[in-house]
Amino acid sequence: MTDAPFPNRLDRIEQIILGVAERQANTQAQLDVLSQEMRELTSNVDRVLGRGAILDDVLLELRDSHEQHQRNFESHQQQAEEHLQAFKEHQRTTNAALQSLESILLQLIRNNS
Repeated sequence: MTDAPFPNRLDRIEQIILGVAERQANTQAQLDVLSQEMRELTSNVDRVLGRGAILDDVLLELRDSHEQHQRNFESHQQQAEEHLQAFKEHQRTTNAALQSLESILLQLIRNNS
């Protein structure tokens, strides 16, 4: 009778070992899935960070380009204002010269009459 509990104990130990092995296999499968998901997540993060770096570079180039265009616009605007002032000055001197010529012409007409 003393031998009867021994096989039951071996059966229980075997069942426990089989249960541990099954849980270990399940845990390994879950670890494999998690590892794959982690690799995919890392890949996605790398892609996003890479794109972010590219977008940062593009943004800096756009900012530089915008600033250059702004400076060019201001320069052209200043030049346009200078040309307008020069045109107005030429118009004034031309009008003054025309008035002077008109006065001379009127005097010549009066003197010839």
